[in-house]
Amino acid sequence: MLDVKQTLGEAEERMEEAVMYLEDALAHIRAGKANVRILDGIRVNSYGTMVPLNQVSAITTPDARTIAIKPWDKSMFRPIEKAIIDSEVGIMPESNGEIIRLGIPPLTEERRKSLAKQCGKEGEQAKVSVRNARRDTNDKLKKAIKDGLSEDVEKDAETTLQKAHDKFIKKIDELLAAKEKEIMTV
Repeated sequence: MLDVKQTLGEAEERMEEAVMYLEDALAHIRAGKANVRILDGIRVNSYGTMVPLNQVSAITTPDARTIAIKPWDKSMFRPIEKAIIDSEVGIMPESNGEIIRLGIPPLTEERRKSLAKQCGKEGEQAKVSVRNARRDTNDKLKKAIKDGLSEDVEKDAETTLQKAHDKFIKKIDELLAAKEKEIMTV
C-alpha cells in the first residue's frame, strides 16, 4: 500500500528542486549590476586541465559596475582573458598586469526587456516542473485508491498537495518579480 506521507514528501522535494533550479538560473542572468555569479560557467585551461575560474583567481566586485579578477598565478592572465572572451558573458576584459577588470555596461531598454522575457521563460519552466510533480503525485494517489487507500485519505492528501503546489508557485512568482525589478531598475 502507498505511503501517503512519503509520496507527498517526494512531491514537495521535486517542487523545491524546481525552485532551486530557478534561483540558480536567475542568478546567472546579468541585470546590469556586477555579480560574480555570471562568471560561474567559465572554465580556464590551467596546466592542461579545465577548471572553474574561481579556482585559479580571486573574484570580487569593488563597485556596482565592476568585477575584478586577481589570478593567483601571473601566467594565468592570458588563459583567463581568453576564456572570458570566448564565453557568453559578452564583456571585454581589461588587464593592467595585476588585475583583470570587467566593466559591466548599463543595459539598454531593449536588452532589459529581452532579459525580463528570458526570466519569464525560466520561471514558466519551473512552474511546469512544479505542476508535473503535482500531477504525477495525484496520479499515484488515484491509483492507490484501487489498491485499498481510502478516499478520505486521498482527498486530504490532494488538498495538502495543492497547498504545497500553491506555496511553490507563489515562491516562483516572488523570485521572478524580484529579478524583473532588479533588471528594470536603471
